[in-house]
Amino acid sequence: MYQVQDQSLRPLTTAHLAQTMSLLVLSNAELQEKIDAELSENPALELLEERVCPSCHRPLAGKRQCPICSLGNLTTQEPIVFLSPRDSIRPRLSRSGEELHTDSEPAAPEDLSLNVLRQLAADLDPEERKLAVYVLSSLDEEGFLQDPPAILAKTNRVSLQRVQKVLDLIGLADPVGLATLGPREALLTQLKQFDDRLPRVSLAREIIQTCFRDLGNRNFESIAHQLDVKIHKVRQAVSFIHDSLNPYPARAYWGSGRQPMAADPNVYHTPDIKIAINPIDLDGALRVEIFTPYAGWLRVNPLFRKAISKTDDEKSEAWSKQLERATLFVKCLQQRNNTMRRLMEMLVSIQRKFILEGDRFLKPMTRAKIAEAIGVHESTISRAVAHKSIELPDGRIVPLSRFFDRSLSVRDRIKEMIHNETKPLTDDDISRMLKKEGIRVARRTVAKYRGIEGILSARLRNRSPKPAISRV
Repeated sequence: MYQVQDQSLRPLTTAHLAQTMSLLVLSNAELQEKIDAELSENPALELLEERVCPSCHRPLAGKRQCPICSLGNLTTQEPIVFLSPRDSIRPRLSRSGEELHTDSEPAAPEDLSLNVLRQLAADLDPEERKLAVYVLSSLDEEGFLQDPPAILAKTNRVSLQRVQKVLDLIGLADPVGLATLGPREALLTQLKQFDDRLPRVSLAREIIQTCFRDLGNRNFESIAHQLDVKIHKVRQAVSFIHDSLNPYPARAYWGSGRQPMAADPNVYHTPDIKIAINPIDLDGALRVEIFTPYAGWLRVNPLFRKAISKTDDEKSEAWSKQLERATLFVKCLQQRNNTMRRLMEMLVSIQRKFILEGDRFLKPMTRAKIAEAIGVHESTISRAVAHKSIELPDGRIVPLSRFFDRSLSVRDRIKEMIHNETKPLTDDDISRMLKKEGIRVARRTVAKYRGIEGILSARLRNRSPKPAISRV
């Protein structure tokens, strides 16, 4: 049973949490739009034009970082994490020294959430669209729910029936199986696309529902015994499951070719975060600059606060609401910045070698582990990572979610094997070679990783140049 505290007892805390989460999931460009909208709608909120540090509010000269916040503790290797106005980003130069034009830069790929929302827009009313945005932004990297429907209903103050309607629609959008509670539910949702009157489809459904563990272990004899069917029928149904269904629906989108994961990692115009090597000490602390979308000081207007006491009761009530809204917005924005800072301190500390030496050295980690380490909910980390890009010291701009890509080091090793092959290696060959190195990867997984990297099969590689290996 889930125990949820009565939200009416602490409305401000609930509003604070909800708005902080909604701000956390936004990229810098989206956050800029949100701040501009608040400034235009709420006279109690003001942005001082003076260029100041987002953290300590010290005046900044020119387009430089804060000389205090960016200094940090140079005696340790702990990362120096600080906030900077977005206008401090220096434009990257081409090899000829000329500025790159925006038109010549690659466009950012379409986000999975946006792709799904476009499919569902006609079937959702305005309130359901807000709920769909919340659900899609809460999915983990595999496309699964992190909170059960009952919690989603409580958090968004809607009925469980409305939540279930939105989840059902998302689950049947492309890629099918999103917003389910795990691989089993994703597979069952995908089976709805097929005619259940076909024997292999109905048997596949029964196997997934009844013998899911044996399916994962490929224990065909046990499945045949439990369901009282012939083993060749089980093999046919399992082949259908493997060929037609995907237990991790988000991967079906990222690996489909619509958004290649590694064909060109420089897919963003400007980063939300930048990591740089300290020019004074190349082996010292990394400098992590988190960009804010504004250069001035966003605050509650003190003149507006004073004016409330001098106005009549009717206006005073309306103005008080605007003042409360402005105060809440500023606090939530500060909380967002604080969460991003704590997240980057943890990520850069753990992944220093990956940042400096390349994909091979990425340490496997999960959002849940990071959330536990910094004392927040896993969904908070998911929102903080979503829609953010980060510039690495070698100049590449990659999604922040790359830090959680557990397949990255294996894919990098596969690329190296294929680059150094004297004759085309089959997926089975690569799987065996990886096993000798202590990396257990099935042949089908090798084929999937090869497809993600855009590498042809062994039969076709003789006609194609070898894939390049990116190195920091």
